Amino acid sequence: MKIKAKKRKRRGRGYGSGRGGHTAGRGQKGQKARKNLNLLFEGVKVKKSFIKRLPLRRGKGKLKAKDKPLIVKLALLNLLPAGSEVNLDLLIKKGIVDQKQAKKFGVKILGDGILTKKLIIDLPISKSAVKKVEKAGGKVLKR
Repeated sequence: MKIKAKKRKRRGRGYGSGRGGHTAGRGQKGQKARKNLNLLFEGVKVKKSFIKRLPLRRGKGKLKAKDKPLIVKLALLNLLPAGSEVNLDLLIKKGIVDQKQAKKFGVKILGDGILTKKLIIDLPISKSAVKKVEKAGGKVLKR
């Protein structure tokens, strides 16, 4: 035996619908009984409304974080072949950084981890990473 789900009562479709003839559960008269009600409607209030209690924010970009470069840890550069010139195209080709984000925000190499290969780096790089690259026998073109 199959059990049917109970149909919901459709409001405001006349007396024959089983619920709410002409008022349809909205009470009688007043702004809240009408058709279109503002999303932020709070009725008649003496104290400050919800909207006025919110902090004032001007401009479009206030909620966005500032565009900062993508960070590549020095240890990830061990995946690259020794003696290669590390630039944006090589990092994208090897799949270390995403092409779309790298072109938009740029890339910066930070000194996390240990570098074991000699590399020539042609990207913005931190001071601690410069020391580690030079210690491994590599060169840094941009600082």
